[in-house]
Amino acid sequence: MRILLTATASYAPPRGGATRSNLIWLDALAHAGHACRIVCGPAGEGAELRHHESIEVHAVAEPAHRVQVLGRQIREFRPDWVLVSSEDLGHGLLREARHAAPGRVVYLAHTPQFFPFGAASWNAEPEAARMVAEAAGIVAIGRHMAQYIEDALGRTAAVIHPPIYGPGPFAGYRNFERGAVTMINPCAVKGISIFLETARRLPGRRFAVVPGWGTTSEDRRALARRENVRVLPNVPRIDTVLAETRVLLMPSLWYEGFGLIVMEAMLRGIPVIASDSGGLKEAKNGTGYVIPVRPIERYQAVFDEHGMPKPELPENDAAPWVAALEELLEDREAYKRESAASRAAALGFVAGLDAGAMEAYLANLEPRREQPEVERTTIESLSPARRALLLERLHKRGIVH
Repeated sequence: MRILLTATASYAPPRGGATRSNLIWLDALAHAGHACRIVCGPAGEGAELRHHESIEVHAVAEPAHRVQVLGRQIREFRPDWVLVSSEDLGHGLLREARHAAPGRVVYLAHTPQFFPFGAASWNAEPEAARMVAEAAGIVAIGRHMAQYIEDALGRTAAVIHPPIYGPGPFAGYRNFERGAVTMINPCAVKGISIFLETARRLPGRRFAVVPGWGTTSEDRRALARRENVRVLPNVPRIDTVLAETRVLLMPSLWYEGFGLIVMEAMLRGIPVIASDSGGLKEAKNGTGYVIPVRPIERYQAVFDEHGMPKPELPENDAAPWVAALEELLEDREAYKRESAASRAAALGFVAGLDAGAMEAYLANLEPRREQPEVERTTIESLSPARRALLLERLHKRGIVH
């Protein structure tokens, strides 16, 4: 098979769980002998993640040019399947994939805020939602998200969890007497407000953070004001961070698709205190210390330095987080029980994963029969001369000024 993956996120290097998951899938497909390419956003900071040397990565900074590159790659590469990841907030890549590869689009549903549908969407758009509903396939990484998609679109999604955790064996840390209380990607939507208040109320405890795609300069200044919080660098292997982690905090306030870092920590026997937002409860897999929160419901039309809308943060009491943390940090038996339960639940979950599930899914998927779209022309596809002529005509008609 020939597989083309596209997203606005960076894959050189990858950032975040969605990009890591997609690259793991593509890497497995390439190792199995399938030809794979990626059209994505520009390179940026982040932990390196090696991929198969045969995978071509076309990293394009300018959004309109990225759409053009995608169309050109589809025409030249002639992929059997175009995998459109949900990291496509304006849905431009989805439209181009639908246009250039009708019936051969598979939507990878990672981040509900980026979906063109559903209550959590930042940019709900009926036309783009219809395109997802009419895609040849939709892939979700958890049952919770699959249900969310079915409720919103009336379409069943295939649940394929990425084999992102590796083959094992996994180190068992159980750091009751050492390590920090750690948070990954501290930012507003991930609950940095709860983290900072918890650290303030426990000045004698060690806290640590690993900045991520959502961490702003304002977040960094707020973290710097907490003397008991240490900012850690991004590292190639998450084990480097988890080996020094006593408890992982995941106080997310937005709707989570799953929560891969939760499972990664639990695999090492590290207790996780998480909110109940979205798929986090599924990621916790029956273990304890799931704390209800008031989630974010609205966002302002104001964007931060990463282009993310500013959320209107509901009030959330840090007291349950402080109490849960104190219990795990002070009660050796409570820590031991949660550590063992977390590791057992995670090991059982990972043992049920199939590294070849995506390959099997695509191999058995049938292209969706649909009427070819009428050939369209976008302003981005016009030559400079034709674009100038069009703008001049629109100006004469009073449509543009």
